[in-house]
Amino acid sequence: MTTPAHGGVQPGGRRRIDKVLGPDFLTGLTELPLAEVRILRHEAEQEEADLSYVRRLLQGRMDILRAELARRADGDGSIDEKIVEHLSEVLADSGRHDHGLGRYLRVEPSRVDEHRRGVEQIIADVAVSDVEGHSDEEVREALGRLESYEHIVSEDRRAVQRVMDELTAEVAGRYKSGAANVDDLLAEG
Repeated sequence: MTTPAHGGVQPGGRRRIDKVLGPDFLTGLTELPLAEVRILRHEAEQEEADLSYVRRLLQGRMDILRAELARRADGDGSIDEKIVEHLSEVLADSGRHDHGLGRYLRVEPSRVDEHRRGVEQIIADVAVSDVEGHSDEEVREALGRLESYEHIVSEDRRAVQRVMDELTAEVAGRYKSGAANVDDLLAEG
């Protein structure tokens, strides 16, 4: 399956994720000037924001497909109001102001339209706005594709978070050791 936008790291690739998770991204970290460490951290943070956004898109669509399969299994033919409400939120792609149990992100996702189109490519044959027009098998196949891709995105996200942790620890360590001080930070702003 070809996956859009991310789909795992491609060694030597040109995407931001390839760079952030590449073997050389953290090389020589302790020797880099603090400003460069912050730039690296910002790149990783932006990638995490994008991955988190894609993951939320995927999870919302998976919820819709699972709810439709559950509705069909119940056999009563009714549509739960919560499903309709959730469907409306996902399709409207309303912004979230909370980040659930995840990390607080200081940046907004970039390439939002690209990410949305990529997720829609995965299930192009089953439009989540009209799941009733598809067979159980088609809905299950679409759900399986979404779940597989969500697994890849989640793995990438965890790897980016580990990079973020290393960069954050480096910045914090410099302040703790006195190699950097708050006055320098205030002078930059």
